[in-house]
Amino acid sequence: MAKILIAEDDQDIRELVVLTLQFSGFDVVPVEDGSLAVEKAKTEAFDLILMDVRMPRMTGYEACRRLKDMDSTKNIPIIFLSAKGQEQEIQTGINAGAADYILKPFAPDTLVNTINKVLSKAKAG
Repeated sequence: MAKILIAEDDQDIRELVVLTLQFSGFDVVPVEDGSLAVEKAKTEAFDLILMDVRMPRMTGYEACRRLKDMDSTKNIPIIFLSAKGQEQEIQTGINAGAADYILKPFAPDTLVNTINKVLSKAKAG
């Protein structure tokens, strides 16, 4: 069972994502912002990180860059969740090191399918 860290400041969205992923058989650890995500990733092993872009204390982009700079977390695939779908926003996420980018609102099956695709690619690569 894959272990996924979720960094999302909106409690309703965070709870929805947690329930969706738990229902799909994932082990899920939720946190409220990018700073907490970086701290949690230092102390626990994760197969994948889902991260909102716009969060207090530390943006998803900044958290992603920090995680990619650390040896212990640099190989964990990161997927951004964002309501911002402009090409420049998506490119910023990819440049920060993200494996994929999901636009809000999203269907639960889109979320799960994207996670499975990224996890398969990470295992193969």
